[in-house]
Amino acid sequence: MIVADRVGVEFFFDRHLRVVTPGEARLRGRGLTTWGLRDLTFRIGGGEGTALIGRSGSGKTTLLRVLAGVYAPDSGRIDIDGRVASLLSIDSGLLPLLTGRENALLLGVLAGLPRRTVVRALDDVKDRSALGDAFERPVLTYSQGMRARLGIAVAEEARPQVLVLDEVHEALDHEFRQFLQERARAILDAGGIVVAAGHDHVMLASLCTRALWLDEGQLREHGPFDEVQPRYLEAVHGSS
Repeated sequence: MIVADRVGVEFFFDRHLRVVTPGEARLRGRGLTTWGLRDLTFRIGGGEGTALIGRSGSGKTTLLRVLAGVYAPDSGRIDIDGRVASLLSIDSGLLPLLTGRENALLLGVLAGLPRRTVVRALDDVKDRSALGDAFERPVLTYSQGMRARLGIAVAEEARPQVLVLDEVHEALDHEFRQFLQERARAILDAGGIVVAAGHDHVMLASLCTRALWLDEGQLREHGPFDEVQPRYLEAVHGSS
């Protein structure tokens, strides 16, 4: 279960319009403030795949970062029941000079798995990623799709009950899009939750039955995907 109650995230800028913490804003000279999210209230139950849809800058990535624990709400609260695994970008957590194996170890430990457990699982991660010999090469030699494969293979090892995806699935080839769909379906069938954002609505429809439509950091609509998504597209096309 995910329960959000009037969640807000505020961003601070110094006088040079650089994003800063509230403390840095006071030291450097405060500039603008803006709310990336404001007064979001929603509930996502077990077994629900939920798509975040909206224009670029609408708050989708900010909300995913709150769900992943990267940001803490500045107002309101969010409660998540279940282990969370997230893929927020292709390069999230990857160090280019380290090999795929070394990065897999690092990502696993950062995800909260014991180092001994991750070490034992590295060969399974290699097989799951289908990177072959590239698993032993520096990540800086990887394509976007290869980096996404590595991240997904490590996330799978964490056995998540809540899977958070931010457009990373759009970098995958057909085989791994199918793998991701199968894994997401397994999580949902077990009563877990999948929350995904992106502009590939066909892919989102294959993962999600519900949608949150965000507009300038606020929740415009929440409901069945096949009802919310057409209204979103109509609004976008009507204003273009």
